[in-house]
Amino acid sequence: MTARGTTPRTEILAGIATYLTMVYIVVVNPSIMAAAGIDPGAAFVATCLAAAIGSALMGLLANFPIALAPGMGLNAYFAFAVVGGMGISWQVALGAVFLSGFLFFLVSVLKIREWLVNGIPLSLKLGIAAGIGFFLGLIGLRGMGVVVANPATLVGLGPLSATSTLIACAGFLLIAGLAARNVPGAIVLGIIGTAAIGLPFGLTEFKGIVSAPPSLAPTFLQMDIAGAIGVGLVGIVFTFFLVDLLDNTGTLIATTHRSGLMNKDGTVPRLGRALMADSGGAMMGAALGTSTTVSYIESAAGIQAGGRTGLTALTVAGLFLLTLFLAPLATSIPGFATAPALVFVACLMAKGLQDLAWDDTTEYLPAILTALAMPFTFSIATGIGLGFITYALVKTLAGRAGEVHGAVWLLAALSAIKFAVM
Repeated sequence: MTARGTTPRTEILAGIATYLTMVYIVVVNPSIMAAAGIDPGAAFVATCLAAAIGSALMGLLANFPIALAPGMGLNAYFAFAVVGGMGISWQVALGAVFLSGFLFFLVSVLKIREWLVNGIPLSLKLGIAAGIGFFLGLIGLRGMGVVVANPATLVGLGPLSATSTLIACAGFLLIAGLAARNVPGAIVLGIIGTAAIGLPFGLTEFKGIVSAPPSLAPTFLQMDIAGAIGVGLVGIVFTFFLVDLLDNTGTLIATTHRSGLMNKDGTVPRLGRALMADSGGAMMGAALGTSTTVSYIESAAGIQAGGRTGLTALTVAGLFLLTLFLAPLATSIPGFATAPALVFVACLMAKGLQDLAWDDTTEYLPAILTALAMPFTFSIATGIGLGFITYALVKTLAGRAGEVHGAVWLLAALSAIKFAVM
């Protein structure tokens, strides 16, 4: 901690900040898993345990301030596309998640994925970081009620006169003001303050403090690996693997860049250990009974609060374990209170675009396209995939194909295959 200019107090506050911005998953994920036929109580416990184990692995193995939990997007694909759309049982779908995590682990151990990540050019890494920030900002603005769906224009301005939206906007300004004054834990204080403002308006509901955790028995070790090995599920396993690969890669790049932990040459230190934590978390999540566990971009909130070591991730792990018994209290923090923090972090993450080579079209154009595609397609993986393809093709058309790393060619090809079979 001394070497990274931080203290235990700062790390713990950072862990709290990250936890508060991602604890929504203990409410959202069980509801999505329930759509697949999984017992919601067991899914709640699986979500908390998967987040705790994955975050602890990241903190202990890689010493990164990055937290893990079941990934949004992958859980929807699990429930609505695989189980609902293809008629596959949730047990077999969990088996596919486990196999994708195992494949992920093999790639990590063989250092193939480290080669893949370190082969991504700095311009795309900057574009990925900014794009994830934009994606996070869209989620935050939607949570604040500022952005809503519009059938004519896709998105539009929400009713700013709504009480929850006004309080959320006030919360954003509160976080910004505290940060401008360099107040430690500005994001945590802003989230708590915003939630407190909602109390007299009946928008923040105090649901109690302690409750006994539900049983995990309905989902624990219920995954059907043998069923998932079937020939017809190869595409599903590959999709879980590829999206997990792209999402985790993007998050690792974005968070290490934002925290200053990225090497000067643009590579991620201790990447192999981080990848093993990611893949281990995915396999453990499947064994517990939930969809793929991934690194969370919400970790950027803790990084902005000063988190620089694995103690931040361990703090998140401890809080998710407490959540097993404090579910009523954890779910008392409303979405409009955490959404402003996401928008604030999104603004900070866009800063990396200033370092792009703006005098080189083959560098800045793919990076900007990557950044724009993520929020407009509402998919981090899609944005990254389009970025790889565009980078390789633009370099080739410019007569500079030799500058394209083999890893970019491989990921561009895999992305093109994924788009072709979607």
